Amino acid sequence: MTPRAVLIRADGGSRGNPGPAAYGAVLIDAATGAVLAEEGRAIGVATNNVAEYSGLIAGLKLAAEHAPGADIEALLDSKLVVEQMSGNWKIKHPDLVPLATEAHRLAPFGTTYTWVPREQNKHADRLANEALDGLRSGVTVAGPSLDAESEVAPAQGWDPVTGASTTLVLIRHGATDLTAAKRFSGAGAGADRVLSEEGREQILRAARWLSPLREQAHALVTSPLRRAAQSAQILAEAWSLPLHLEPRLAEMDFGSWEGLTAAEVMERDAAAFARWRASDRARAGGGENFREVRARVLDGLAALLREHAGKTLVVVTHVTPIKVLVAQALGAPLEAVFRMEVSPASATVVRYDTDEGDVGDEPRASLRQFNAGSEPAGAHPGA
Repeated sequence: MTPRAVLIRADGGSRGNPGPAAYGAVLIDAATGAVLAEEGRAIGVATNNVAEYSGLIAGLKLAAEHAPGADIEALLDSKLVVEQMSGNWKIKHPDLVPLATEAHRLAPFGTTYTWVPREQNKHADRLANEALDGLRSGVTVAGPSLDAESEVAPAQGWDPVTGASTTLVLIRHGATDLTAAKRFSGAGAGADRVLSEEGREQILRAARWLSPLREQAHALVTSPLRRAAQSAQILAEAWSLPLHLEPRLAEMDFGSWEGLTAAEVMERDAAAFARWRASDRARAGGGENFREVRARVLDGLAALLREHAGKTLVVVTHVTPIKVLVAQALGAPLEAVFRMEVSPASATVVRYDTDEGDVGDEPRASLRQFNAGSEPAGAHPGA
């Protein structure tokens, strides 16, 4: 019988920091205290923090395999991992961003993270040290043991029949000449700009720090606009992934505002700009309004969930589609798009779930990561 709630005890360490590193993870039935599964594994040369995040990820994979659907509390003696995963501390080191992204992707909605003293985490610490000493490498479960080298597969991808979940890793394209100047850059005439040299470098950096996602990613999906398609092509070449086009993920058409700054728009027609900020029915410079953009973006989302059910997709798109999907995931009104900032080459992760038996229902969405690994951008909504 699958437990209703589980505890994950995880730890990791490095002899040298950086140096030879390993992690330990233990999955425990919260009601009975019984150990359901445990894992200790060496990960080569790494820092203590990388090893600690690796332990958490391993524990979340154990929970997905041996206690699907259970509530999870992760008990960690790393204050840094607990505070970063709880959203209290910003993740500054680039090596930790992809690990935190992966942990958020695996963690079910409602997962909690609790700091415990090291002396209360001896089981996980022992597993990590045994792995470092070459005494273990792999997963052991209650009852018959698994092969020592077997891997625990994460639950991923929304399948409307089986009730699994789909993960979208939403990447904003790299910068163009209009991005740096904070000018409206949508899908209208004259707005289909190419990446600047800075933008190409941003995407190349993103390809490196997001590389751990390569093993889970099924395909790349891109908006047809050139700045997004160029960004996606860089990622596709770096990761050897197939590339798919989704026109409904293009940026908003800002009409006559294309290429202008917000200050220039207000100088020309302050009333029109105020109406646009106040109503999701007001058109931007005679182009699209937010309701229209939301309708087509959600149509595109529905197509992705049908065509790539049970998969993790990397989706290269723009500021407004990402904000629309985040607002939809959070159940927030469209006006929330003015309270978000999405930076060039940043990653936002949304997972879509449904319970078994809910075939045909709209999947539940949960925001796993927002604007990760990014550099500051302008606050205007166009890009």
